Amino acid sequence: MRYVLMICGDETAGTDPEQAAATGCGGWSREMERRGVIRGGAGLAPAHRATTVKVRGDEVLLTDGPFAETKDQIGGFSLIECDGLEEAVEIAARHPWAALGQIEIRPVEEPAAGTA
Repeated sequence: MRYVLMICGDETAGTDPEQAAATGCGGWSREMERRGVIRGGAGLAPAHRATTVKVRGDEVLLTDGPFAETKDQIGGFSLIECDGLEEAVEIAARHPWAALGQIEIRPVEEPAAGTA
């Protein structure tokens, strides 16, 4: 089963997601590659660099910044493939960012054959 781990934290807390990404999150990335569960992932630019798009009728509305006014933002993601939710929780709990912020685990809903 595939899951997206959304790595979330308070951007104002003084932790540096770029530094964490540069170190492979303290070896977590290398360990997960060795286990064969990583299928992709990336860090994200700070939320203030986001653009939010909405379509209402025929009008495309753009807003600078994140979709929600909150101090907790998604700073990156990892796409994993594992046996199920129990293993996904174990993988997420090993990520160093779990001790600094939080990691949301969301199952990937695969498109039905022939609809993608």
